Amino acid sequence: MSEASERPKEEEEEEEEVTPEPEEDSDDSSGEEAAGNTEMDFLRNLFSSTLGLGSPEKVLDDLTLEGVARYIKSGKCKNIICMVGAGISTSAGIPDFRSPETGLYANLQKYNLPYPEAIFQIDYFKKHPEPFFALARELYPGQFKPTICHYFMKLLKDKGHLRRCYSQNIDTLERVAGLEGEDLIEAHGTFFTSHCVSCSEEFNLDWMRDQIFSDDVPRCDACGSLVKPDIVFFGENLPVRFFTSMKMDFPRCDLLIVMGTSLQVQPFAGLVGRVSKSCPRLLINMEKAGQADPMLGLLGFGGGMDFESDKAYRDVAHISTCDDGCLALAELLGWKEELTELVKKEHGRIDSQDQREKSKGAAANESSASEAPAARKEE
Repeated sequence: MSEASERPKEEEEEEEEVTPEPEEDSDDSSGEEAAGNTEMDFLRNLFSSTLGLGSPEKVLDDLTLEGVARYIKSGKCKNIICMVGAGISTSAGIPDFRSPETGLYANLQKYNLPYPEAIFQIDYFKKHPEPFFALARELYPGQFKPTICHYFMKLLKDKGHLRRCYSQNIDTLERVAGLEGEDLIEAHGTFFTSHCVSCSEEFNLDWMRDQIFSDDVPRCDACGSLVKPDIVFFGENLPVRFFTSMKMDFPRCDLLIVMGTSLQVQPFAGLVGRVSKSCPRLLINMEKAGQADPMLGLLGFGGGMDFESDKAYRDVAHISTCDDGCLALAELLGWKEELTELVKKEHGRIDSQDQREKSKGAAANESSASEAPAARKEE
């Protein structure tokens, strides 16, 4: 991703008999400057909140979904960031990770793991890749359709409100819904590409799909080593683009929408604290999240969202499914009909495409079956 660097102009007061020195060229990017400003802002917020000093600017006229809708409609909101987790994909049939009975971690007994998280541990994967690829067959991209929530973000993009979507998900449904590379930060990686763990040879989505559904452990064509989808396992670093983009994006954010995440995994969870202290934050989730322990909040972890205290001034919690919350917000914005039509049209397109692919597969199988007896007859 490339964005033109902007060097902010500093206004300096000129004093009499003082000759201003010529400005020197700076190699610092706007992202680095913004990150520094955000860190200073965090320190100011820390001392302000601890000592009870200062009065943060209140942007929303009401800490409700209606207040958020009025703010978006005001025309002042052009840099919305969405932070999303597994909860936005559950209505597509993909389980989240931590729900007690239906979550992914609660249903891994059949893989005989030493502990549930091992299936995403890089060291365990290198020694025992079979459980991960067996799970991948069940959850592989292309078997599910984007949800209302995914298409709501597409509408935000089309209407010029979306700056970026930061996703914890690896299902690629944001891409299927129409978000492109520049719109999307896949913080925990993606199935979209894969690489050899030894020689770094790259493989595309179709190649990996063929390998996984052939019941083979994917091996590199060049060196024979394991090939792993570019998702981030425990023990691996997040993509560099996650860190470079957040430095540019979050200081400029004028509305943060958090959906379908428990905000328990760092460093992703800490992003909610990187927006300016006046930036409104909307949570659409089945339960409240991101309300940090006071001591952790002082140390800068967890986000420290405040929905209920006397000092609450910018955080809104809408407790519902992500789809219902997006529909409710779309209705308040006057977009509900457009959103439902978009979902209907895109789901129809995906169904038609799947049907064509199934027809081609059936025709290929019939052709193979008819050729086999002919070959035996010739023998």
